[in-house]
Amino acid sequence: MRALVILILIPMALSACANKGLRDLRTDSNGPDEFLIQPVKPLEAPPSYAELPAPTPGQVSITDRSALAEGAAAFGGRLDSADGGIPASDGALVQHVSRSGVDPDIRADLAEKDAQFRKRKQRLTQIRIVPVDRYNQAYRRQALDAEAEAQRWRRAGARTPSAPPPVRASIF
Repeated sequence: MRALVILILIPMALSACANKGLRDLRTDSNGPDEFLIQPVKPLEAPPSYAELPAPTPGQVSITDRSALAEGAAAFGGRLDSADGGIPASDGALVQHVSRSGVDPDIRADLAEKDAQFRKRKQRLTQIRIVPVDRYNQAYRRQALDAEAEAQRWRRAGARTPSAPPPVRASIF
């Protein structure tokens, strides 16, 4: 009996030591992965088959969609400016937001600090008996409460846009 208990506890203890990081993104679903499906534009006949460009392996097709271009259009930008520079019409905005200086290595600095933060937080989260997503617990102090922020700005007299009602726990 004692040997059986030890044979059960040793694998459990060793499996709890697996370092999966803060995010545990496993799914129990047997369905398709919706992130692997990429929608394409509908097929259409070109005006002239003779004027079509020669197919180039590895290059984009005319039916491929561009997430960056569609995102730029959704936010009121132009499709041609998704990969280009800053348009002249946005020059004043860029100048205003960079008035205190611009750190060219901001992304690398933030990535390094975030990696250090995650490494510090993982020290105490490596031992898990059941799989748990610790991401929200680790970043809890850095998350903003949208409702509390809106109320704070309203009390200060700032005009704030309307917001959806807060999500309340349901008893049903």
